[in-house]
Amino acid sequence: MPNSDNIVQINNMSFQHENGRVVFDNVDLLIPRGKVTAVMGPSGTGKTTLLRLIGGQLTPTYGSIAVEDKRIHQLSTKELYQLRKRMGMLFQTGGLFTHLNVFENVAFPLREHTYLSNSMIHTLVLLKLQMVGLRGAHHLMPSELSGGMARRVALARAIALDPELIMYDEPFTGQDPISMGVLVKLIRTLNDALGLTSIIVSHDVEEALSISDYVYIISDKKIIGHGTPKDVLANPAPQLQQFIKGLPDGPVPFHYPAKPIAEDFLGESA
Repeated sequence: MPNSDNIVQINNMSFQHENGRVVFDNVDLLIPRGKVTAVMGPSGTGKTTLLRLIGGQLTPTYGSIAVEDKRIHQLSTKELYQLRKRMGMLFQTGGLFTHLNVFENVAFPLREHTYLSNSMIHTLVLLKLQMVGLRGAHHLMPSELSGGMARRVALARAIALDPELIMYDEPFTGQDPISMGVLVKLIRTLNDALGLTSIIVSHDVEEALSISDYVYIISDKKIIGHGTPKDVLANPAPQLQQFIKGLPDGPVPFHYPAKPIAEDFLGESA
């Protein structure tokens, strides 16, 4: 039987790219069922990579990743596709099909994965668009949408199959304050109204903390802090506080590791 408390369980997980760069080193992480969990950290720390590992696009180098007690990296292709039908994904860029209008973008997963009649698909698509406030825009093309509208259409598509788990990859990036406020409210409202489990990957501290039940902070291949938003804000760890407060100086260096500058510019060895 699936674990009743956690929909995603990551144990002793390490991951490195083929070039040898280590992204995660012995990470443990639990995603509680029915909650909004934020995964935060500086750019380049592997937040999007974590979503790809949970979705089975990547395979951990060591350890295990289980969704509904099924080890993702041990499933057959058919089993993985079946499990993915229970997941929704809001891509960082929205990922709308530019040659399809709003209605057909949202209808796409329903046409691809179900045998529903056209009339049923029509009803479901309009219901999903109503949830994100865009039923009246069903005839528009992606090129006619603002950035905030496009992200909301992508959200309607992500919930088209009524997933149990939905993952958001930087949902607030590039949004104006009004669009950001709309998305923040939508994520929280949809999670509670539809009984979802939500994972938000973000480096937008204020927005993510405002709607999250639980938070993980990732940096330097490890989880450097986790807990409720209140716990994380009160955590005195210097590296965590540098990220939360956006401090330019601290444990996270400004310069990416490099050889001595004289060697690059003057051809001299240090």
